[in-house]
Amino acid sequence: MTTSPFPVRFDEARQRAFETARAVAAQGFETVLVRDVLGRFTLVVDDTGKQGTDVSRDAWTAELTERLGQYQSDQPVLLASEMFSADAVLNSPRTVPDPAGPSAAGSVRFLDNTVVGEDWANVSFPEPVPGGNRPYRIALYGFKGGVGRTTAMSMLARKLSDDGLCVLVVDLDLESPGAGPLLVGQGLPPYGFVDQLVESAVGNAEGLEIVTRSSYEPRNFGELWVAPARGRGTPDVPYSYVDKLNRVYADTPGASFADRLEQAVGACEDAVERFSDSGSRPDVVLLDSRAGIHDVAAVTISRLSDLALLFGANNDQTWEGYGDLFTAWQASGQASLIQEKLRMVASMVPDSVHYPMEKYLEAFRGRAFECFSVLYGEVAPGETSRRNDDSAPHWAIPILFEPGLVGMDAGNAPGWQERAFVQAAYGHFLSDVGELTKLALEARRDQEGP
Repeated sequence: MTTSPFPVRFDEARQRAFETARAVAAQGFETVLVRDVLGRFTLVVDDTGKQGTDVSRDAWTAELTERLGQYQSDQPVLLASEMFSADAVLNSPRTVPDPAGPSAAGSVRFLDNTVVGEDWANVSFPEPVPGGNRPYRIALYGFKGGVGRTTAMSMLARKLSDDGLCVLVVDLDLESPGAGPLLVGQGLPPYGFVDQLVESAVGNAEGLEIVTRSSYEPRNFGELWVAPARGRGTPDVPYSYVDKLNRVYADTPGASFADRLEQAVGACEDAVERFSDSGSRPDVVLLDSRAGIHDVAAVTISRLSDLALLFGANNDQTWEGYGDLFTAWQASGQASLIQEKLRMVASMVPDSVHYPMEKYLEAFRGRAFECFSVLYGEVAPGETSRRNDDSAPHWAIPILFEPGLVGMDAGNAPGWQERAFVQAAYGHFLSDVGELTKLALEARRDQEGP
């Protein structure tokens, strides 16, 4: 075994630690590779019931010490038989399988401890609710801001409510709220989503008025409700939005930030049930997520949503950003599950004589396919079926670039959504996402039965 004379860096350490863990597992041991918040590794080996098997802790320790450099922990190898509570690690629900799969003899699981961003790797679909009436949740997310995500959300909310559905919009872009002004205007409720997070942390959320009807009146008996990030406040009391925002990301006893965010979204859905004309929960919830690699986005996409619409433009920043996310999902063993949720949206697509929409989308979808191949797995040379599959996650839904929307003050442009150029820009997006939503709701009703 040889090692480099140069320092072992963060990326190399993960690869080397997994190689050693897999070698130990191949000897018949179940193992958990644990990485701490600084990136250092400990190998936990289940040696219980292995009498007569060569437990080579000193050799394993020496190998990790030699291969990991500064990224070995103070105790590189721990044996389950000598640990006070080995089950807490070996059977932790936070562990994920080795992306390379189990060996013939044993398996490796990975437990990653981070300060932030842990929920990117905790992929799941929302839990059912009693009675089977859980809303279909759609997250709208952009790796980079400024891609028209919130405007698209408002257009989609109106479209789905015009289809006769009860729709709730929840503004999770807490640092840059926009759903309230777009869909409610001046008629904000006294409190917003940030108040639900702050008050629930101290057991004081009962009676909060956090949702309100949109100023838009849908057709076909639909309903459109909004839970804005911030409320209007109450008379004679200053509304301390920044002070509240500084406190929303904390864990509380018995509830992580992810749990609290999920519970707050559920509280908004419950509020619609109390106040809606039908007396039922929303059919669809649109979650307007914060941009970037942030904990709100991690929870929203990985845990809260049934469908996550990923907005982007055809540039290096878009694909490098999504590439980092997809690599993290692949490395955590969540690639197959997360790709079921995802669908790309090509925002601000040009359509001109010099650069027609079809040419731009062909280039966009080609780069999207390359990016998504990290999640799809190996693609055989010359294989094109997935690349040209218009139902695949990488097959981007277009929104056309419309100069008339640039810099528009929506609050002072009543009826802007109805203008012909706006409808043309969002036509493909509204039709395609509307159809995806319709099919998902029909499938859910079929599963639930009469």
